[in-house]
Amino acid sequence: MKIIMLGAPGAGKGTQAIKIADKYGIPHISTGDIFRQNIKSGTELGKKAKSYMDRGELVPDDVTIGMLLDRISEPDCAAGYVLDGFPRTIPQAESLTRALEERGEKVDYALDIEVPDANIVERMSGRRACPKCGNTYHVVYAAPVMENICDRCGAELMIRADDKPETVQERLDVYHRQTEPLIRYYRGENILREFDGTQELEKVFQDIVEVLG
Repeated sequence: MKIIMLGAPGAGKGTQAIKIADKYGIPHISTGDIFRQNIKSGTELGKKAKSYMDRGELVPDDVTIGMLLDRISEPDCAAGYVLDGFPRTIPQAESLTRALEERGEKVDYALDIEVPDANIVERMSGRRACPKCGNTYHVVYAAPVMENICDRCGAELMIRADDKPETVQERLDVYHRQTEPLIRYYRGENILREFDGTQELEKVFQDIVEVLG
């Protein structure tokens, strides 16, 4: 079972990807993990990727897909995998489709976790992190006992730069511009399945399991 996760940053697709991988015994493959592993191992593709990253440039799609294809060729992917963070654009999706077709394979499902922007801004801008021990909180859903103070170590909590409302909105704007068109692409491939991500995490997961079987 080959699955692609779709959804805006903060929609919860990473959490669902991990739960799917655990339930079905298939690997959760994050592009960030692939990059780090190839760079750490010093593979040819890793060296190429690092050369672009060191210059502050985007890694070309052919390098990224090359690393991805190497990863999904490993034995633990024989029964399938969950891709999280790739593809991000239509050209990447088209390249992945072609690369898989050359191997006689295809994606089975593209799972889209739908959450309105306003909900995501509320979710992410409400997060707080402890700079000392790393514990995380949410001012609404998982508040500390004492306001803005870490329960574990007593340090003052902070808002990470990525969680500031203006930063979250910028990330959402990029998502709508670059990645949201993938919903239409995979709908055209007849493999898109959409889920209401505003529900409780477990309810979203149950809905996904009903589709995957």
